[in-house]
Amino acid sequence: MTTVINLDKIKSVLRDIDVVATMKEGFIQYSNGNTVVPPVGELLFEDPKGDAHIKYGYVKNDPYYVIKIASGFYDNTKIGIPSSQGLMLLFDQKTGVPKAILLDEGYLTDVRTAAAGALVAKYFAPKALRAIGIIGTGIQAKLQLQYLQKHTPCKSVWVWGRTEDNVQKFVKELRSDFDIHIAQTPSELAKKSNLIVTTTPSEVALLKAEDIQKGTHITAVGSDTKYKQELSSELLRTADVVIADSISQSKTRGEIYRAIEDGKNIADKITELGTALQDQELQRINDDQITIVDLTGVAVQDIMITKAVYTAFVQKEGL
Repeated sequence: MTTVINLDKIKSVLRDIDVVATMKEGFIQYSNGNTVVPPVGELLFEDPKGDAHIKYGYVKNDPYYVIKIASGFYDNTKIGIPSSQGLMLLFDQKTGVPKAILLDEGYLTDVRTAAAGALVAKYFAPKALRAIGIIGTGIQAKLQLQYLQKHTPCKSVWVWGRTEDNVQKFVKELRSDFDIHIAQTPSELAKKSNLIVTTTPSEVALLKAEDIQKGTHITAVGSDTKYKQELSSELLRTADVVIADSISQSKTRGEIYRAIEDGKNIADKITELGTALQDQELQRINDDQITIVDLTGVAVQDIMITKAVYTAFVQKEGL
């Protein structure tokens, strides 16, 4: 029998899961060669603008394999529904029997991405934070800020968004927990913040090398196709540390892909996240470094969070 888990039940069991630790374990398994993760399946749409990603794979010697379908349709907010949609499919790795359908509506993709952001901030952000800068105002922008609180007490926030209404909505929803300032440009935000998270589907670089202050960490989340770009290629060239969640995947999408396509010689200084998590010398070593982590989204994250939710649900329900 296949178990169907709806979004309300998913959210109820997530409270008991350390998703940040789960992401750390997944990235380490991935970089150590203990996973099978094929290239991303992708559909790109023009009218309306959107994309759908199919990510799948398994951890070796594990009970399950996972197929995830997630989409982002960026005009959805105009009709009152979230831009992120999708579901997770869990199968028995030994027999192929479908074990569970997680009707998460894209929520688990958002959560695992935010948890990855919190994870990399723990290892790459400067210890003394002046302010957190959030570029974007959607669900991922909010979750990134909230998950960062697991590892930093910083409440000072600068936000920049493309539309004034969305910026004001962001501020209204979060101002009870944070001291939020509105930046007029991404450049202004960069001058005020030394931990920046970019969360937009922009196809034009929003942050330039000259914008970034010494000692800044940037977590780039939005660029998950070959066409999206939030950081200038020169910014990646001048950064002291550049981390890819997946080196192989960064050859086809994300900020690193765009920088290499633009002729920037950065290949030799890229380290994979799971490798860096196991070696302090590959992490931030002083508060003057500019560090960038390019999170394009790896299937191992979906595998780990799907397994964790299913296991917690079965235990809670006594199945």
